[in-house]
Amino acid sequence: NFQSAVVFPNKISTEQQSLMLVKRLLAVAVSCITYLRGIFPESAYGTRYMDDVSVKILREDKNCPGSTQLVKWMLGCYDALQKKYFNNYLVCLQTITECYHFKIKYTNNGPLLDFGSKNKRIDSTITCADTKKASILLIRKIYVLMQNLSPLPNDVCLTMKLFYYDEVTPLDYQPPGFKEGECEGMIFEGEPMHLNVGEVPTPFHMLKVKVTTERQRMENVDKSILKHGETNVPLQVLRVDRDDPEE
Repeated sequence: NFQSAVVFPNKISTEQQSLMLVKRLLAVAVSCITYLRGIFPESAYGTRYMDDVSVKILREDKNCPGSTQLVKWMLGCYDALQKKYFNNYLVCLQTITECYHFKIKYTNNGPLLDFGSKNKRIDSTITCADTKKASILLIRKIYVLMQNLSPLPNDVCLTMKLFYYDEVTPLDYQPPGFKEGECEGMIFEGEPMHLNVGEVPTPFHMLKVKVTTERQRMENVDKSILKHGETNVPLQVLRVDRDDPEE
């Protein structure tokens, strides 16, 4: 249910449990972003709780066609996610002044947390406590970031672009609500800056969230969490990083 808050089980022992958690976390993250950026009216949201954190969850609202459309897009993302075709998707505002990257990785054996140091490395399997802590931290960081970004223009437009793992996705596959795209990249207006917001591991998935926005919107954001490698090109094509080469 798109309106449900994230419920953390005592143990994530099945891929289905992990999938449900990732779906709900995506719903919370997208809802928080659109709510705090003022994309839809208050009536398009319900209030839920993620542990002790109050969050706004987007819902279908007959008086707000835009929110209903976004809910349908999210359901399309869930379809691709469940089929393991989902690589990442972008929620883009304007042409294009803000872009939110959501990347999913799948694993059969479960990712490992690396508690590394100069002298030794200790690997530990992901626990539900790890997932819960990372999830709450991610949402709180989104809240902080959204509250520090400069206001959007009044005529803002929201679009969503979905990318797949080509090696496993049928050539003719398009999830409900989506159509085949025309290009890999997108034109970004202004001077972009990049921010790694956070990542959430489960024994079966890894969700990463990044933000690209205009430098001027980052004026009040803590520079210590900005990603290195800014660009000075006034108008550029943003390429979607399918393989995270920086890792």
